[in-house]
Amino acid sequence: MAKQKLIDAYRGKWTDSAPWVPYAGVHCAFLINEKADVYLNDPEILAKGLVYTAEKYKADGIPLLFDLSVEANSVGCDLKWWEDNVPSVSSHPCSEKTPEEAGLTIPTKDSGRWPKIFEAAKIAKPKLDELDCAMIGGVCGPLTLASHLAGVRIFTDVYKHPEFAHKVLEYAGKVCAAAVAFYAEMGCDIIALIDPVASQIRDTTFREFVGPNCQPAIKAIHDAGITSSFFICGDCTKVIDEVCKLGTHGFAVDEQLNMNFIRDKAIKAGLGFGGNLKLTLALSLGLLSPREDAIVSLAAGGSHGYTFAPG
Repeated sequence: MAKQKLIDAYRGKWTDSAPWVPYAGVHCAFLINEKADVYLNDPEILAKGLVYTAEKYKADGIPLLFDLSVEANSVGCDLKWWEDNVPSVSSHPCSEKTPEEAGLTIPTKDSGRWPKIFEAAKIAKPKLDELDCAMIGGVCGPLTLASHLAGVRIFTDVYKHPEFAHKVLEYAGKVCAAAVAFYAEMGCDIIALIDPVASQIRDTTFREFVGPNCQPAIKAIHDAGITSSFFICGDCTKVIDEVCKLGTHGFAVDEQLNMNFIRDKAIKAGLGFGGNLKLTLALSLGLLSPREDAIVSLAAGGSHGYTFAPG
């Protein structure tokens, strides 16, 4: 395991081989025979599963948790819990009101599940350091958080009611920055903004609503001297140039993108990039050989700023 190699790759540098990051999430719970809802609410169990998974998969880095409901829950959104998956956001305080009208505030370390996450990080961080494995903080990105706050209306509001959308996205960006501060205090070596739904909008919409509201969080990451990234899902071809302009050290994509295309975009921009092991077709459904898929991704990614990871 090689933490520094991973940090170098995330920053777009050459490495002797591609580092590896499993986005394990609640798979960590499965590996230690725990239910996801129990795992995510017990700091000791979370830390146990995280360290066990990092060691089992010989990870160079691993997300502390991969749960995009944390920020929403910390500002008042209700959750529906599941035994085999991350919780779903079940209430949307900004469905009819702006954040100010709904009385929403910026979360503190005592809000929602943050105290449990701090405790899990305190337990896991020294053990991950012994394994030379980077601890990655994953922050729910502004558009995804806005969709938790306002519901699906946010995707039409950016066109029909832009003033309302700006208020929700601006608030979401401030919450993201607060979450960054928490993960930095926990000792995360890398912090990524994870905004899966940002691929569902036009490049001009991304430029107006997503990019500016990522900046407070990105600045907070860099002010803390930490390596940054931006994770996006789906076919993000139409917004990839905007992703490259965000100011993070790198980005990561999912299985729908061609790795040769992404590699060329990243290298031209001087950024690190990650992916593209097919999570659905290879790892989940087995329609492709995971081994052959890994070989293809590694060959395409190369060793210039590339991190091998699920797509």
